[in-house]
Amino acid sequence: MQSESLEFSLLSIFSFLSFFTFFIIQKLSHKIFNGLLYDNDFNKPQAFHKDDIPRSGGLASIISFLIFILLNNLLFSSFNFDYLVLGLGLFLIGFLDDIKVSFSPKARLALMAAFLLISIKIFSIEINGVDLIFLNKILSINIIYIFFIVLCFLFIINGSNLIDGFNGLLAFQLIIINSILLFINIENEFQTISILITAQIIILLVFLLFNFPSAKMFMGDGGAYLFGTFTALNVIETNNLNPNISSFFFCILLFYLFFEVFFSFFRKIIQGKSPIKPDGEHLHMLSYKILSFAKPDKDRNYLNTLYINSVYCLLVLPSIWVKGSGALCKYWFFSLIIIYLTTYFRLNSFVKKKIDI
Repeated sequence: MQSESLEFSLLSIFSFLSFFTFFIIQKLSHKIFNGLLYDNDFNKPQAFHKDDIPRSGGLASIISFLIFILLNNLLFSSFNFDYLVLGLGLFLIGFLDDIKVSFSPKARLALMAAFLLISIKIFSIEINGVDLIFLNKILSINIIYIFFIVLCFLFIINGSNLIDGFNGLLAFQLIIINSILLFINIENEFQTISILITAQIIILLVFLLFNFPSAKMFMGDGGAYLFGTFTALNVIETNNLNPNISSFFFCILLFYLFFEVFFSFFRKIIQGKSPIKPDGEHLHMLSYKILSFAKPDKDRNYLNTLYINSVYCLLVLPSIWVKGSGALCKYWFFSLIIIYLTTYFRLNSFVKKKIDI
């Protein structure tokens, strides 16, 4: 009972300090790096705003997380060094773009992969149990196993960054994913990871106060990389702590983040584009264009976020009841792929017809 009271006190104090941190960072964004955090590039494919808005959400998030690490260590003598090092490292890589440091996509990807490779070796990060027999055999080869883990991180990190184009889209997506992970860990009484995930959800909720429905700040690449890293770690840790849950259930949870990157990579290659450069043909961008046709006089930015995450919930949440069945989770996952592809091509066809008209 005393432990639960301390946890509540920790999270209550942290919520207040997190809000205060975001408030101060948002107010001082014009002074940080002489205003370099302001996003005034309205011509890039992923830009859907018309005003200068600071990409300082990531900076506020990492400061908030550092505050949580300090408080958690003081009260529970718990220090999540792996989260701190990986989160801070990936945040800094993304933050370079937020402050307009010139960085080619290939160089950034190579730096991310190298940092992840070193961190995975140092912290002995492992993924226990994959529900595909042939893949388990391949992963028995150490170099392939390490490459597989790095690839998992890269998919989630880049997926987070890719969908971070509309107010609240990424934040709501991550809140849903991490809330499900929190439910699983609380249900099985894993206290340490539960507190850690709760702290992340608090930061995301506070960020939403400044980003949704209208934006006073953006997450930025630094924030997207930070929470992409945290979410990947949360999923790996939850998977390892709960061997009774199918690994494909976690694939279902991460489906949108993962498959958006996977599909876009090969789509761009087929179209003769660079697979690592942004374009305006992602699913969330197509749905925004359709909303623009249907509701030209309304704010489609936040509506797009609500529609996409509502559909995501309808498709994913029911899988919680079959999370222990490897077979059902596999069928569910591959069904999502079919649904995604069908939806994408229909939306794309509709948009092209509207533009031609």
